[in-house]
Amino acid sequence: MAAIDHGTAVRPVQRGAAAARTDAVARAGLLVWAPVLLGTGIGLWFALPVEPGLMGHAALSLAMLASMAAARAALRRAEAGVIGRGAGDALRLGGIGLAILLAGPLVAGARAHLVAAPVLDFRYYGPVEGRVVAIDRSARDRIRLTLDQVVLRDTPPARTHARVRLSLTNPQDVPVPGRRVMLTGHLGPPPGPAEPGAFDFRRAAFFERLGAVGYTRTPVLAAGPPPQGTPLAEAVRLRLAQAMRDRIGGQEGAVAAALMTGDRSGIHEATNQLMRDSNLYHIVSISGLHMSMLAGFIYTALR
Repeated sequence: MAAIDHGTAVRPVQRGAAAARTDAVARAGLLVWAPVLLGTGIGLWFALPVEPGLMGHAALSLAMLASMAAARAALRRAEAGVIGRGAGDALRLGGIGLAILLAGPLVAGARAHLVAAPVLDFRYYGPVEGRVVAIDRSARDRIRLTLDQVVLRDTPPARTHARVRLSLTNPQDVPVPGRRVMLTGHLGPPPGPAEPGAFDFRRAAFFERLGAVGYTRTPVLAAGPPPQGTPLAEAVRLRLAQAMRDRIGGQEGAVAAALMTGDRSGIHEATNQLMRDSNLYHIVSISGLHMSMLAGFIYTALR
């Protein structure tokens, strides 16, 4: 009886000692490496020659669940004394890490299916109607409009693109974001890389739900009343940018607005080239949020 009592008393002590030790996941810093593993899995998804089908994603899901179950089983077996603590920690870390790695392709595949939208596969010329959701400036120093809720001639809604982007070839007043406009546009599919291994704009456009790009030589006409109710976030951002440009003036105001709001539409291409030549263009590319956070951090540190 004493031996039985002794045995039952030892196991809680052993489990208590195992629980008192620092968790293996925390000791290994796996939380810090989780984004690296997840990003690696996403990169592997993009490296595949073809997108995995339903069966491929199902197999990845089962493998991820099996890895998580193996990690949990390793912890239980280590606590029960079936395997050593070191082996249990190694198996648990390996199982969790593999599960995070396998989650990367699943996240990328889910995102691809969520943003999938029709892409134009021919040259289109004709009326274009839509709502202005973004305004920026192209590399050729032209104002560009991004439209959603697009309506094209002889195109059924199921085949209509979620968003289109058009450059304005002639100087004209820019409509406010949120307003529905109409114009005559030349549209085509988003272009691929200019050379092997170069930046693939077509891939970026897919994840932006941008189904067509082009230009217009006609004036942009209002197709509806001004937007009512709460303005779009884009409208608030552009309003702040315009206020900075009006108050400061010139290209100095345009650069200041770009730094604080991310709106680079007021910067002329000559100014962009000067900043590229002086290796300062990366400052304009940083979003206004990051610049504001940096300014707040420096202000707090000095205070």
